[in-house]
Amino acid sequence: MNGPLVFDDNQTDGGGEFLAHVPAILWQRRWLIIIPTVLGIIGAVLAALLIPPTYRASALMLVQSPQLGAMLGADSGEVIDRRIARISERVTSRPDLIALIEKHGLYQDLRKRKPLSEVIETMRDAISLSPTGSDQGASSPQNRTIAFKLSFDYGEAAPAQAVTQDLMQRIVELDATGNSEAATRRVEFLTEQAKGLQTQINEVQGKIAAINAQNGAVLANGGMMMVGSGAGSYDVQIAALQRDTAQLISQRDVARTSDVRDPVVAAAEQALAAARAVYNESHPDVVIAKQRLAEARELAKGNTRKLPLDQIDQQIAFNNSQIAALRAAKAQELSQMSSARSAQARAPLIQTQIADLQSVLAGLNDQYKDVSSKLLAARAGQRAEDEQMGEKLSVVDPPVVPDTPVWPDRLLISVGGIAGGLAVGLVLAFALEFLLRPIRDPGSLAALVGSPPLAMIPVITEVRPGIKNQPRKGGLLARLWPRKR
Repeated sequence: MNGPLVFDDNQTDGGGEFLAHVPAILWQRRWLIIIPTVLGIIGAVLAALLIPPTYRASALMLVQSPQLGAMLGADSGEVIDRRIARISERVTSRPDLIALIEKHGLYQDLRKRKPLSEVIETMRDAISLSPTGSDQGASSPQNRTIAFKLSFDYGEAAPAQAVTQDLMQRIVELDATGNSEAATRRVEFLTEQAKGLQTQINEVQGKIAAINAQNGAVLANGGMMMVGSGAGSYDVQIAALQRDTAQLISQRDVARTSDVRDPVVAAAEQALAAARAVYNESHPDVVIAKQRLAEARELAKGNTRKLPLDQIDQQIAFNNSQIAALRAAKAQELSQMSSARSAQARAPLIQTQIADLQSVLAGLNDQYKDVSSKLLAARAGQRAEDEQMGEKLSVVDPPVVPDTPVWPDRLLISVGGIAGGLAVGLVLAFALEFLLRPIRDPGSLAALVGSPPLAMIPVITEVRPGIKNQPRKGGLLARLWPRKR
């Protein structure tokens, strides 16, 4: 050897600690770290230079509050977020996007390689419509979203600005048209709802009136209607008329048979019967008895013709008609009494039914008042939209041609490439260290063989004049993968 030998005492320290060997590991595996880092830098530079630029044109649209907000009320219009979402779906529909692609000649290269549906999806993903304010309280119009930002990303600056301009005009147009149509539909809906509620109110009122008309007496007395009976008086009158009629009939019968029942006629008949018992028919006494009987009968018939039989018959007929009328009145009163008792028994049910109908009527009236107030506000909102005084969108920052691309971010790509390459190198270096598990200290050897070493031979490094800490000789492979000791 040309120089003195130096003992490397650091090789005898450490006690098996991994962190103590990290510097040696990094030095021995330095090419595994350097090469991926260099490749990452090269890849980042190539990506920053080769990735096509993307330009973004943006427009800012302000939500103007309605000029008649206090008059229209808090719920005078649709929530702006939902309205813009609905408009966004329309402006990004397939027909509208195809029209914009054809008008501005977009995605020429992409249309040659991919079908039209994928081109449309690419353009739809490049369009963004996002709120720049927050909706912190749905009940307060002042806390609604105050502005929206529209943007479109494309590989060329001028087409990006032109497409954003067309989208902005389309959104403003759809918003104005949609507000007017929504206000008209709201008025029509509330009008139909008010008519339906009015019809229901009239029906319920009619039912209550019909029940009151049918059960007025019961409801007037609170369900405690007094029911009296006049059947006894009718029976007394009928009995009196029947007795009178019987007497008249008896008188009439007597008058009609008076020629047979007359006492003179009876005496003449007895005298004739006595004469016939003694003498024959030709005897003078029998003949005289027959003459007297005939005279008595003539006299009795004369007396019968003098009696007022016609008046008796008229009185009997009148009495019979009165009896029939009293019986009919009695039956009617009994029917009314039965109906009254039935109604009195149904009074609680009727009152419950009326109470239920009145409750329904009160609810319908409340709904009608609410719908009427909303209808009044909706009509005011419709008029405000017709006069351009409602809530609408206005452009405060129109799109301009972008002068710098939003992608790629060369600084970010460069930093990412360096960091990625360095991370890959470190992972490779430590993975190889854990895979090979070289013996770097006596503790590792003792753990491997199960007993401590008898002696330690230090690594002797030849130090040449003028060169300090010269590493031992060996190729690149020897430096990357040292042999296990």
